Amino acid sequence: QVQLVESGGGLVQPGGSLRLSCAASGSIASVNAMGWYRQAPGKERELVAKITSGGMTNYVDSVKGRFTISRDNAKLVYLQMNSLKSEDTAVYYCNANLRRIGSPFPVDYWGQGTQVTVSS
Repeated sequence: QVQLVESGGGLVQPGGSLRLSCAASGSIASVNAMGWYRQAPGKERELVAKITSGGMTNYVDSVKGRFTISRDNAKLVYLQMNSLKSEDTAVYYCNANLRRIGSPFPVDYWGQGTQVTVSS
């Protein structure tokens, strides 16, 4: 069994900062890319930031220069969010493309989501 557990969401004022964390655990053989997606009410889920196992990153244009994704090890990923805006309000989901022990192919796993609300 594999789990992705997120933490760090909450309520913050515009211009503030939050850091999201996501830890993968379970019968994991290897982890490829990890990333963060978000879904605002009435909108589709969108990719916010992704980081490969080699450390390459990419971001959606709306967060470039404000958000930073990083990995502490193969199974732990962070999203540092600065200069938050009201339009960043959404449920943020951790995603990991990983291969389970005994499985020949990697698949995508998702966390349960953490709410980020930016409001005064």
